[in-house]
Amino acid sequence: MAVALRRWFSGCLPRARRSLGTIRFYKVYTRTGDKGESSLYNGNRAAKTSPYFEALGNTDELNSFAGMALHHCQKTQKLGDLVDMLSEIQSRLLDVGSHIATPKLSSQEDRIRTVEFDVSHAEQLEAWIDKMDEELPALKNFILPGGGEAACALHIARSVTRRTERSVINLVHQGEADESVLKYLNRLSDFFFMAARYAAIQTGEAEVVYKKERKE
Repeated sequence: MAVALRRWFSGCLPRARRSLGTIRFYKVYTRTGDKGESSLYNGNRAAKTSPYFEALGNTDELNSFAGMALHHCQKTQKLGDLVDMLSEIQSRLLDVGSHIATPKLSSQEDRIRTVEFDVSHAEQLEAWIDKMDEELPALKNFILPGGGEAACALHIARSVTRRTERSVINLVHQGEADESVLKYLNRLSDFFFMAARYAAIQTGEAEVVYKKERKE
């Protein structure tokens, strides 16, 4: 699926060609986007301010924050299960980007099939959420972002997920993307919330509880 991102995320991977048994790497920059347009996976050009690239940019940003959260989780063996989950999520977010970069109303059927996003990915998130929920105390108050480095990073990822989800809604309603992507993003924000609570509890950090303003 990562191949599908090369047109819109050319800065991610250096391009290469094989010549006389060696690999020559091209420069990262292409200059093709200097006028504010870029190519989608289906080859169509679109303004970088279009809803497609807004959603793609949010997905990319989300993946970066997921990577930061993974980094913090790797600092302790107590969060090894979250490391595995986040690694999986980062790959699925690339798949989400591939799907968004292939608008259904203007792409060929073979391209659309290549980037299909299965609803089972959201079901996997639900399974992880349920598993963490079994190990957490009942939620009796509003929880504020906090609870240690890993938990804070996961809360940031949660809030960026919400923005990513909002940017995808219209694409789904217009028939340009599948509902399975929207469902995944909606469930992913729930996952990050539970993961943040889980990280705080597992590392012995106190959850930050909302306190109502006291009026004299």
